[in-house]
Amino acid sequence: MTGRRHVVVVGGGIAGLTVAYRLVRSSNGIPIEVTVLEARPRAGGKLRTIEVGGIAVEAGADSFVVRKPWAVELCKELGLGGELVVPGALGASVWTGGRLIPFPERSAFGIPTDVERFLRWPGLPLSARLRVVADLLKRARQGGSDESLGSLVERRLGRPALDGLVGPLLAGLHAGDPDRLSVQATFPELQAWERGHDSLIRGARAAVKARPEPGDTTPGAMFATVWGGLSRLVESLETAIGPGRIRRSATVSSIRRAEDSRRSLVVEAGDAEPLAADAVVLATPAFESAKLARGLAPDAAGDLEGIPYVSTAVVVLVYPAGTAERLPDGTGFVVPLDAKATITACTWLSNKWPQDEYGDRAVLRCFVGRAGHESAVDLPDDDLVSAVRADAEAATPLGASPEAWRVVRWIDSMPQYEVGHIERVARIEGAMAATPGLFVTGSAYRGVGIADCVKQAGRAAAGVRAYLHSLPPAGADHDTREVIPWTS
Repeated sequence: MTGRRHVVVVGGGIAGLTVAYRLVRSSNGIPIEVTVLEARPRAGGKLRTIEVGGIAVEAGADSFVVRKPWAVELCKELGLGGELVVPGALGASVWTGGRLIPFPERSAFGIPTDVERFLRWPGLPLSARLRVVADLLKRARQGGSDESLGSLVERRLGRPALDGLVGPLLAGLHAGDPDRLSVQATFPELQAWERGHDSLIRGARAAVKARPEPGDTTPGAMFATVWGGLSRLVESLETAIGPGRIRRSATVSSIRRAEDSRRSLVVEAGDAEPLAADAVVLATPAFESAKLARGLAPDAAGDLEGIPYVSTAVVVLVYPAGTAERLPDGTGFVVPLDAKATITACTWLSNKWPQDEYGDRAVLRCFVGRAGHESAVDLPDDDLVSAVRADAEAATPLGASPEAWRVVRWIDSMPQYEVGHIERVARIEGAMAATPGLFVTGSAYRGVGIADCVKQAGRAAAGVRAYLHSLPPAGADHDTREVIPWTS
């Protein structure tokens, strides 16, 4: 039996907390002590439930994708399986030409599946709709190289469809520029549809046929959240990890090798006593991980530093009683990429996630900022709210002013998976595999969603356990370990 090992997790967002939880829950025969160091006063990262006008509202992500099962499974493990809820409304619209137009029925990623109905869809000019339908006649691109999301969609469906139909949905999830985002790293389904069906439309049609009809339980829904807010998921993770293992307001300044052992690392955070660790997991934004990894893995640090980030903001508007009924049906709307608007999208929370606390008040959550369009994020609160209100109320006139509002800014919060991202991540993983005891995980690598981060955190925890098993017994004076390859 080997001695007790110590793992330090830097970063207390959903990825870092999940790594810690996995290690505490299952050490695979090795006693493991875990310490989570979080620079902010609260853990959870972009999972944060706030109160606006007496209503609990998500300041960051508001749900997770059900078809990726890892977040649902984690909730069930934590005893939250019975607390999962699905949207109370379905369907989104695009705000174009001064009006809201529902997306084509039974579309996938905005790509229509019913050509006859789509040709009557008023969201694009007829010439643009005909260009979309021409996708059925175009041959698939040969070769397996990466390309931008914008390049693929424009090549198959035309630029108007990219700007006004598909792009606002797909690029909006990453707050990105579709002409820079990697299709392989963001939506590889599109590339698979083109190659497997010689058409995005036929690929979308097959995907829609394969997915279950939306229902009132999580197996039939696309999205789910935890009743009362995603902060409950964070709190459940903290409880399962053990509050004594989580240190808040602990900013890590350096990580170095211990002078007396090639295997041990030393983590310095503020004025606290340095922590000796057998392994360290960096669950921080890539640019922060780059700073901490530079002395140990300079090649990885260079690639980590090369992952760009975008700043965004969320503006929550709570309107007076009697306004909810003035909202259209559906969950909200997106804004075309070429529109002259401050907001990029708006969710009608009182439709999507109805709660008793809403009463008959309309509650809107508006999004600001994307790659190349971040200036509005820096506006003073009053100016930002005024601009956001003008956009939201132009789309959905409510006949009243909000009685409460809140602005939350997420500075450098959205990693951009630009063309070549998968190759960059492979280089980072290779450099980390050659750096004993140091690991990275989080939204910068293989998926920005909650479910993706939970999955990556599980793989990182498995990599840590494998590495610890490769070490000689604690106290041995020689190193018999083997380098264990891992992926985030």
